[in-house]
Amino acid sequence: MIIKNGAVALPGREEPEALDIRIEGGKIVELGKNLSGDEEIVEARGLLVLPGGIDPHVHFDDPGFTDREDFGSGSRFAASGGITTVIDMPCTSIPPVTTVANLEEKLAAVEDKAVIDYGFYGGVCCQSMSEGYPENFRELSRIVFGFKTYFISVMELFSAVNHFQFRAILERAAELGVTVLLHAEDYSYVTAATEYFMGRGNGPVDYYNSRPEAAELLAVRTALELVEETGADLHLVHLSTGKAAALAAESTATCETCPQFLEFTLDDFIACGSPLKVTPPVKKPGNREELWKRLAAGGIDFAASDHAPCPAAGKETGSVWTDYAGIPGTGTLLPYLISEGYLKGRLSLKRLVEVTSQNAARRYGLYPNKGAIEAGTDGDLVLVDPGQSWKVVGADFLSQGHITPFEGREFSGRVMETIVRGKTVYRAGVGILVKGGHGRFLTRG
Repeated sequence: MIIKNGAVALPGREEPEALDIRIEGGKIVELGKNLSGDEEIVEARGLLVLPGGIDPHVHFDDPGFTDREDFGSGSRFAASGGITTVIDMPCTSIPPVTTVANLEEKLAAVEDKAVIDYGFYGGVCCQSMSEGYPENFRELSRIVFGFKTYFISVMELFSAVNHFQFRAILERAAELGVTVLLHAEDYSYVTAATEYFMGRGNGPVDYYNSRPEAAELLAVRTALELVEETGADLHLVHLSTGKAAALAAESTATCETCPQFLEFTLDDFIACGSPLKVTPPVKKPGNREELWKRLAAGGIDFAASDHAPCPAAGKETGSVWTDYAGIPGTGTLLPYLISEGYLKGRLSLKRLVEVTSQNAARRYGLYPNKGAIEAGTDGDLVLVDPGQSWKVVGADFLSQGHITPFEGREFSGRVMETIVRGKTVYRAGVGILVKGGHGRFLTRG
């Protein structure tokens, strides 16, 4: 395959360069001008060519919760938005990925469904601790990209860990050189506040008050203190407050945020209702501006979607307390950052590449195979027409989830083609062009 005449976003460059790209055997083998040959030609004149997007935080719910999403629909939606690699969370499948046997069961269920490349995180929950220490850590650590933990959880099969257990996890992770990921909301605060505000009301403000800025800050401060004592490698997922991101930037930990926190505030939650219910909830005005500032300047390492859809019935239970907390996001992650970040001047081209692909690839050991357009990397590319605008219509999502807080929003920059290892998997106006199973399972090793 040769991609001709595109404006190519090379690593570290602030402006795209007019180049052709040759892909052979799934790898980029040459970049230059006026490349020719007998290969398939993809015309990219007028298009921006980016490295394939990496979404390092998705819940594809497979196996066990496939009424909400599965690896087929989830990966197709991701591809439609220019994502070529995802890393799936361990907590929203049955069984959860807390042992190698459970991982193998999950892999067998999904490997014939994925149209893009994918990997897994392992998980550590209260059920997978023995005498205060995590079980199966060494065996799983050779395969997964990190270990997900929660300070508070409502999942029966994946319960939270307390601070003592979390410290033990960090100590063991430091010994093995693996990353620990944390959903950072404080158990004591959220538990008491939820009981109190459930008795006072049933609206977005009540739900927000049960998990406000303070709940995230308390958890982040505790986690960072334990990281400093243990020397462990911590990544804070889906940060929603500017102060929490500031704390992370002053530490050795890395962090991510999501489009929902960059775009929406509590005011929007009040207006929109449960289509915008996520956990943690969107916060008061001022936080999103600080998150944008830090994402652009480097204080936040990258963006992720926290993709977690559900059918309409789960979003429309009649109570904010029982409505499902999650939205479909992997297919809108990269388009949102192109439109509201790069094309609106919030992100430079260099930073766009970093926060949508390069930094996650480096963080989880996928680089140099993923995360950049250069000789030797996988031929994962997304072709974007920066001059086209399009409207978000949830009913058109290739996900099983169709309720989105971005409904009706107009984005600039349309994904025209998504290429995974030299094979076009999605084309605008046509759809998915490969069968399930094209996606390759990736491991930490």
